[in-house]
Amino acid sequence: MAIISKDRASELVLKHGFSGSYQKKQVTFLLKRTYIEPIDTIKKERLIQSGEKHYSQMISVESAPTERHLQLFEQAMQQGQQRLAKEVQQLAQALVSHFATPIVLVSFVRAGVPLGVLLYHAIRDLGCECIHYGISIIRDRGIDFAALETIIAKHGHDSIVFVDGWTGKGAIRQELQRSLSNDSRFNGKPIPLVVLSDIAGCAWLAASGEDWLIPSGILGSTVSGLISRSICEGEVLSAKELNANNIDQWHSCIEYPHLKEFDTSQQFIEQINQLRRSLNPQSNAVWTEAYQQVQQTQSQHVIRELAKKYNIQNINRIKPSIAEATRAILRRVPELVLLRDADDPDTALLRHLTCITKTPVQIVGDQIAPYKAITLIQKLGKD
Repeated sequence: MAIISKDRASELVLKHGFSGSYQKKQVTFLLKRTYIEPIDTIKKERLIQSGEKHYSQMISVESAPTERHLQLFEQAMQQGQQRLAKEVQQLAQALVSHFATPIVLVSFVRAGVPLGVLLYHAIRDLGCECIHYGISIIRDRGIDFAALETIIAKHGHDSIVFVDGWTGKGAIRQELQRSLSNDSRFNGKPIPLVVLSDIAGCAWLAASGEDWLIPSGILGSTVSGLISRSICEGEVLSAKELNANNIDQWHSCIEYPHLKEFDTSQQFIEQINQLRRSLNPQSNAVWTEAYQQVQQTQSQHVIRELAKKYNIQNINRIKPSIAEATRAILRRVPELVLLRDADDPDTALLRHLTCITKTPVQIVGDQIAPYKAITLIQKLGKD
């Protein structure tokens, strides 16, 4: 494991960290800005499934949201903004009651970042110091150890809280556990992963386990600071392999200034902040082992049954939850969308996208509970 001084860590953050379209204090991305040629979605899917390339080594074009997509985002805001404001406040209060300050939020790019920015403001409004970073974690490749070590060198590890938007199958939670399992600094206590909705039942703290229409879950870069998902083209370094020469070799991302006219990142934060600040007093978020176990049992049963029914060997082809199902339609090659209800307003955008992509839809009722929607990815290579 690399040994890095606090001064060196501060220098790296100051020199290389950036905030995308967020305000500077709202978040610092510990990512290298890069550019790689976009790849066709179907070709990318074949390369992923054949094992020739990892998904983090490639990226497809991120198009501007259509007018209808933006209308449905606004609808999602109208439906869910009050709930979102309330749950952010409840989560922030729970964090303040549990951690010494400054609380160091470490959000996973991209889904965790909008929640992390909201929590940053809520914690500061409670009179507590808070620092917020955005770093990469990649399924099957792990957390960005170089970025994490930069944060720990600067702030220590005792008040680090990892932030993601939701849990689908729990893959990122498993990756976090695997990445930190041999790190004595995080052993002996639950890894503090905070999400809005813990559908998979594996987070340390959540506001609920419900699969609901989280507004930030249905847009990409235009609600996440105008950056791409994280990219890791080359070798992935483990904590033990880091040294003074490569401590700043963070994972990468692409900035999308061409989407600036569609950027809602700041507007989203301001709107939720305004609502949250007008709330009546709230109780702290509580997420017990009993809640977790119920969610986990249901989630695992659904994934297991779907894999059996559709003969899916690689469960990465199963994308459960409204947010994951929607992102899969936008970024992958969908085969089938399963919905719990035909007319649920929470799945309006997803249903709109299935029409555009001509993706078949099946209404399956409570067979997929606790999920409201699941996208199955086409098999284009070895499973």
